[in-house]
Amino acid sequence: MPAPQADARLVEIRTYRLKPGHAARFEAAMAQALPMVRASGMDVIAFGRSDHEHESYYLIRAYADRAQLDAQQQAFYSSAAWRQGPRQGLVDCLQDYLNTLLWLAPGSIEDLRARNGL
Repeated sequence: MPAPQADARLVEIRTYRLKPGHAARFEAAMAQALPMVRASGMDVIAFGRSDHEHESYYLIRAYADRAQLDAQQQAFYSSAAWRQGPRQGLVDCLQDYLNTLLWLAPGSIEDLRARNGL
């Protein structure tokens, strides 16, 4: 795989598959979680329900590189605010989730943000 362009950002696409009937509860928990994620410094590009499957959602975030992704996520997901806040409500809704990482140019990220933003 070729090295990313100098201005490229590492994009994480996290897809969630929910337990049947948990969509409303998941959305309520994410309404609490997303402001916390943003406040922690993570660049949330988009969040929403997948167009193809009723019980699937996505969260797309961008980072400078893998080191920033690891540092920001470790700090956030180990924080008391997350662990004592919406974490359990979200986890209880999940059947499973999958993360995919890819490099994108800034223009592509802004297009994702504009077309799929919150």
